[in-house]
Amino acid sequence: MSTFKNTTSSSVIFFLTGVPGLEAFHTWISIPFCFLYAIALSGNSLVLFAIVTQPSLHEPMYYFLSMLSTTDLGLSVSTLVTMLGIFWFNAREISFNACLSQMFFIQLFTVMESSVLLAMAFDRFVAISDHLRYASILTDLKIAQIGVAIVIRGTLILTPMVVLLKRLSYCHSHVLHHSFCFHPDVMKLSCTDTRINSVVGLTALIITAGVDSIFIILSYLLIIKTVLSITSSEERKKAFSSCISHIGAVAVLYILLISLSFVHRFGKGVPPYVHTLIANAYLLIPPVMNPIIYSVKTKQIRRAVLKVLHTTATKN
Repeated sequence: MSTFKNTTSSSVIFFLTGVPGLEAFHTWISIPFCFLYAIALSGNSLVLFAIVTQPSLHEPMYYFLSMLSTTDLGLSVSTLVTMLGIFWFNAREISFNACLSQMFFIQLFTVMESSVLLAMAFDRFVAISDHLRYASILTDLKIAQIGVAIVIRGTLILTPMVVLLKRLSYCHSHVLHHSFCFHPDVMKLSCTDTRINSVVGLTALIITAGVDSIFIILSYLLIIKTVLSITSSEERKKAFSSCISHIGAVAVLYILLISLSFVHRFGKGVPPYVHTLIANAYLLIPPVMNPIIYSVKTKQIRRAVLKVLHTTATKN
């Protein structure tokens, strides 16, 4: 019994994995990862700074975009230390409590990403369907309340999932299959019944990404209905164009989520490094692509970012 208790204490050490089968190339693999992290951190920081400092961007749409950039920064930082630590220093050990903390923040920022994209879909619906009342509906106070609700929602949903892992005993191998702590990965190392954990994890996925995706689709069905009722072709084009950046961000997140789900469910015969690379892409590609998508497709963001860069270059 004492050994069993020790395996559930904070003294448990897990061992993270880089890219299975490609350990000899970790230094080379780290180069594109470093490049992606640099883009994610600098791109989102730049967009966030532009929104905060440019009065012309103090509008509901850009406030939601600032939430998305903040979420992407949090998601990138959550995986940065362990991933590059493995590639550069072969630092594979992570304590049980540190693992749970990383897992919680990765899941939290992922849920927040989905929630913010839903809020942005609602923003586009209001802007297109009720343009005259747009500013009065999405006031600064209402946007702040939405932001707080997103954080509280993610925290309340994910806390039980993480806490329940503490009741498990880990008497199997302590080797995880990713370069970060992933809920199903940790759960598989337990030698006790994990059915409750599986149910809670699946429920969390359904009531976050599942519900969010349904409401995002519903929002766009209503947007399409509203846009098609507009008589002017120029106005229809303008309304659709205001949604392109958001559609791109949604597509990046959910295509990667679906790909990851399919690989985990049906990819029994694929090489282990495929699972790892898709899992890494799911966490890293959205923070990389979102600032690029919004900078390229949104003229106001592009101008603000260029203005910030020009001001910085002039000062230097």
